[in-house]
Amino acid sequence: MPAAPPLPVAPTPDPGVRLAPPRWDESTRPRGPAPEPGRRYPAAGLASGEQLVAIHDHLRAELEQLRGLVAQVLAGALDPAAARGRINVMTMRQNAWTIGAYCASYCRLVATHHTIEDQALFPRLRAGDPRLDAVVDRLHAEHEVIHDVLEGVDRALLDLVGPGADGSALRRAVDELTDSLLSHLSYEEHELVEPLARLSIPL
Repeated sequence: MPAAPPLPVAPTPDPGVRLAPPRWDESTRPRGPAPEPGRRYPAAGLASGEQLVAIHDHLRAELEQLRGLVAQVLAGALDPAAARGRINVMTMRQNAWTIGAYCASYCRLVATHHTIEDQALFPRLRAGDPRLDAVVDRLHAEHEVIHDVLEGVDRALLDLVGPGADGSALRRAVDELTDSLLSHLSYEEHELVEPLARLSIPL
């Protein structure tokens, strides 16, 4: 039987742009073992790496939609439709609740993904290669930080509905979510795609 092809899944690069103050020090992130030169991987393991990147790509695409929707809502709140008068406040409130429903759905999606990793994937990685313990610990810690960031988005959405809200807190919260999530997803892919393939751990 011919050997499987080399690992084809390229981890997604971190965009490197930061929109808000960092929530963690990226220079302290541990690294797992380097891939063995010339190693071949089983098809099942390759599929797991591809699936991880595909799931993350979905989260990245949803994040872009979220940012676009927030931008539209904030633009509408700052520039109400002409001749709507006092209804402008109701329109802004409706827009805020609409974005709130979308954000709540996205926040649940991210939280569910992280919970699955924490409870199912990470224990299998630890058991398969104890050299990954420090990486898994860091990924779990970053999940906790991202959970706090998501809570901040929720709070900012609630504040936007209140009187006198200008949307600045929501902008900051979404920028912080963007930085944290994109950085985390890239780090996770760089550290886990190879072990997933080597250990043939299904997602």
